Amino acid sequence: MAASLLSLSGSINTLRTPFPLKSEFRKPILSLLLRAAPVASMAYEKELAAAKKAASLAARLCQKVQRALLQSDVQSKSDRSPVTVADYGSQALVSFVLERELPSGSFLLVAEEDSGDLRKDDAKETLQRITKLVNDTISSDGTYTVSALSVEDVLAAIDSGKSEGGPRGRHWVLDPIDGTKGFLRGDQYAIALALLDEGQVVLGVLACPNLSLTPISNHSQPSAPNQVGCLFSAKVGAGTDMESLDGGSSPVKVHVSDIEDPAEASFFESYEAAHSMHDLSSSIAKLDLLLLVKQKLGVHAPPVRIDSQVKYGALSRGDGAIYLRFPHKGYREKIWDHAAGSIVVTEAGGVVTDAAGNPLDFSRGKFLDLDTGIVVTNQKLMPQLLKAVRASLNEDAQSASSV
Repeated sequence: MAASLLSLSGSINTLRTPFPLKSEFRKPILSLLLRAAPVASMAYEKELAAAKKAASLAARLCQKVQRALLQSDVQSKSDRSPVTVADYGSQALVSFVLERELPSGSFLLVAEEDSGDLRKDDAKETLQRITKLVNDTISSDGTYTVSALSVEDVLAAIDSGKSEGGPRGRHWVLDPIDGTKGFLRGDQYAIALALLDEGQVVLGVLACPNLSLTPISNHSQPSAPNQVGCLFSAKVGAGTDMESLDGGSSPVKVHVSDIEDPAEASFFESYEAAHSMHDLSSSIAKLDLLLLVKQKLGVHAPPVRIDSQVKYGALSRGDGAIYLRFPHKGYREKIWDHAAGSIVVTEAGGVVTDAAGNPLDFSRGKFLDLDTGIVVTNQKLMPQLLKAVRASLNEDAQSASSV
């Protein structure tokens, strides 16, 4: 989108933002558009195909682990070994696929896991399980005719994710299982993979094994098995596609909700209370975002709480209109938690900023330096939502100082 805007004029002074803004919001939203422009001319077709293949194969492994977990009568809720196996196995598979699909040039991956814990003596059994799962998944796919990977091969694949990222060169960004608590509950999680080029997110893929292919109004109700499993993919300047994770449907273009009235806009939050300051998010939802003269808006729909970057995928196809994320003070957002989801939403016509309206900056290494939190919605609602966020933050700060 930014590239097409820039091509209309040789001067930045003639650039128009896609929605009317007050002066205090014009600069950050304008910079959000411009930041995507330098890399928009590149195709990334081969890279996107590789990312979709990698995320889909990793999802197949994760689904197998989750099915075994849910069928087990002996698993304790405090036992995180299944998600550990799936986490490492997913990362090893993504690394394996990317290295084979994109053999030229250096391979840099910024990822959540490394093999340190797996190299300890008490992790030998876990490592053997991971290695078997990885080999079984590769074999069942039938695409790659390779000898079985050894434990050292799997450890090396996991350790390909040691890049620190940054503003130069290309870096793949991976969260092998985003939403571990949802995974353990048998609920929503995602495999999230993105590519940074010179610090900009240029493509992203979200594999969402438990998300219905059809729009959902109540995320707590399970869908029929043949309707579950979504793969979202986005490439800069090309929009966002959704297709079935098992390859049973053709890709279709998706677009964010076009709701203009904040009173009609449902919004997403993290399912786990530990991930989000729900009281603050609720106060924002009750403000009059449209007229900014009333104290409360009276949102019709309650917050939709759902784990992981699945929220980004659901928002990109219009299941809801607003996603607010306000982590507890001191928490630092990681780039793998938002890189893929952010481009899936923006290429579907949405906007992703921090609480001050600044674009998310993925060029500073593994962490995002944010103003307070993350705000995601469509272009029509964003100026009003940012004002409501700012008002709520000010009110919250005043209340805290008076206590």
